[in-house]
Amino acid sequence: MPYVLALDQGTTSSRAILFDHDGRIAGAAQKEFRQIFPQAGWVEHDPLDIWSSQRDVALQVLGQHGIAASDIAAIGITNQRETTVVWDRHTGEPIHNAIVWQDRRTASLCDQWKAAGYGQRVQRKTGLVIDAYFSASKLRWILDNVPGARDRARRGELAFGTVDSWLSWQLSGGALHITDASNASRTMLYDIAAGSWDDELLDLLDVPRAVLPEVRPSSEVYGATALNLFGARIPIASMAGDQQAALFGQNCFSRGLAKNTYGTGCFMLMNVGQAPVASRHQLLTTVGWQIGDATDYALEGSVFIGGAVVQWLRDGLGVIKSSAEVEALAASVPDAGGVYLVPAFAGLGAPHWDQYARGLVVGLTRGTTAAHLARAALEGIAFQVADVLDVMRKDSGIELDELRVDGGAAANALLMQFQADILHVPVVRPQVIETTALGAAFLAGLAVGFWKSTADVHQAWQVDRTFEPTMSADESSQRRSRWAEALTRARNWESQ
Repeated sequence: MPYVLALDQGTTSSRAILFDHDGRIAGAAQKEFRQIFPQAGWVEHDPLDIWSSQRDVALQVLGQHGIAASDIAAIGITNQRETTVVWDRHTGEPIHNAIVWQDRRTASLCDQWKAAGYGQRVQRKTGLVIDAYFSASKLRWILDNVPGARDRARRGELAFGTVDSWLSWQLSGGALHITDASNASRTMLYDIAAGSWDDELLDLLDVPRAVLPEVRPSSEVYGATALNLFGARIPIASMAGDQQAALFGQNCFSRGLAKNTYGTGCFMLMNVGQAPVASRHQLLTTVGWQIGDATDYALEGSVFIGGAVVQWLRDGLGVIKSSAEVEALAASVPDAGGVYLVPAFAGLGAPHWDQYARGLVVGLTRGTTAAHLARAALEGIAFQVADVLDVMRKDSGIELDELRVDGGAAANALLMQFQADILHVPVVRPQVIETTALGAAFLAGLAVGFWKSTADVHQAWQVDRTFEPTMSADESSQRRSRWAEALTRARNWESQ
């Protein structure tokens, strides 16, 4: 059985990636699926679209490469987090579209919970802040708004799950109603220290326990695929939320190791060891993964606009024709010419949490060119990441030795070098930057002995390039000070 199959179910597409024992990609397939916007601020997916697209790419990647189910040692699942599905246990039919993590329809309900004083209890138990981002309010909305749903849930007729639960149910032909600890920790219903659903929170937020999945470790043989799916049963052996899977895929197995994913936004996670660390700076505390009885925890900080600023340069301003052009354009000037670009197009995320901030460009002169703007845009990504890392250091008490990077923008060498310069730590880019899928594969492979240990896994993780810091401490400090001034000018703009 020379391969592990990772199912990487994302917000806009489903992917299936085959990995060999050396951690190399042996085949991949991807399929986009429909996005549903019923009204402003609402985002939905048809759960059957999620399943059919994921099933199709799995069959496609096997068929394209002539690989039989008997060649697959295990399947690992990684998924868009917080997105909420409720379905009928007997028919398997969803009772409503999935409510996506981006959906804001429950913001007013969350405001009510905050006003009622629930915030401290929620954060103490779950490591999260009360927000419509997480699953609890989405589940509550479905139970309150689909006729008869709450009574059916109490009678045990309905099943709730995040996307990992939905996929494992479908893959197993309805035999499994499970989630893992990393996904459970994103629901706002799970006590991350106790490692269980919390009765007080269930009562407080009015969610019936009967609807919840069983919480299992992130790496374990849960069951197998239905016989009619791939022609033979394949062990289903891992589940992890996408950012936690990327942390594992980056081999951040010990306390103090951290990764940053450069996608549309940026997600930084740091392994803080086997006890949760409460944040004093509005970071999230989350389960990284659970293997056996051991749970690794992480601090998480999210930047709303990362690679999306490059898309804006392309689509909004037209200064580049493709995202790949931004590096050459930015590298055509020695620096940003005193220009700072704060990409607060959707407000500011961690650690500032200012929903009224807006994008800002300062330092423009008659000599400013599109190249300076492109360079300032890339630097704005790196400055935001540095702001998150500052508070992560304070919360954890850990000084970072290096930052491991992945995601599409990690291919940009100019950005990675500036990130190393501004952080004063090496930035390490692996050969395989599809670390989300790789993490799911590693977790599944460990469960079935495809890889014997994390030391064995480490042999399959190879460095492509390390970017060493070259900027002087004085220059870095001066640049960050000017960035802080630009941030001040961008903040609270919408409320003025």
